[in-house]
Amino acid sequence: MTQELWSTVDDYLTTTLSPDDAALEAARRRSDDAGLPPIAVAPNQGKLLYLLAKLAGARRILEVGTLGGYSTIWLARALPSDGELITLEFDAKHAEVARENLAAAGLGDRVDIRLGLAAETLPTLDGTFEFVFIDADKVNNPTYFTEALRLTKPGSVIVVDNVVRGGAVADAASTDPAILGIRRMNELIANEPRVDATSLQTVGGKGYDGLTIALVVA
Repeated sequence: MTQELWSTVDDYLTTTLSPDDAALEAARRRSDDAGLPPIAVAPNQGKLLYLLAKLAGARRILEVGTLGGYSTIWLARALPSDGELITLEFDAKHAEVARENLAAAGLGDRVDIRLGLAAETLPTLDGTFEFVFIDADKVNNPTYFTEALRLTKPGSVIVVDNVVRGGAVADAASTDPAILGIRRMNELIANEPRVDATSLQTVGGKGYDGLTIALVVA
């Protein structure tokens, strides 16, 4: 099993079941041209987010970490015409590229990009979200998850990306702040009776990582 094989299979699955359309391809190209880091979700991961948001019947979606808006486009497409997506981004350049991508995709009126530190913006939010996607710095994952739980209700779904980190999450002796943040979040989830959750390892064009899916039950 190699990265080459993972990428080949990912390419086949993406081409067959979840290919990028013109708007998504343009969003990737615009992000690359602007020099944004190439860390957006893969097309099949974007399709997974879309399907999970659809299954949750989401009318309001919260995203922590916008980057160039690629995942934001997938999530916004899962909303009904009167739905709302709030996405939080720290980097002004990333936010501007995301605005351009969302406008080009015809979704600018459905998405509210909030600029600033997510740990500071989240406490200012109110209302209820049926779907939350967390894909920002891992150090603050415990804070992001705690705030996501505050802003959801029974039946809501919370997804956290990049939680395996090439297997490093299993290293109890790690001093990496990102790993420590993920492990603290896992402990929080394990002791939180209001959610039922699991984490999955993933391989593909994005390498070896994983995601956590939590269902709010109370």
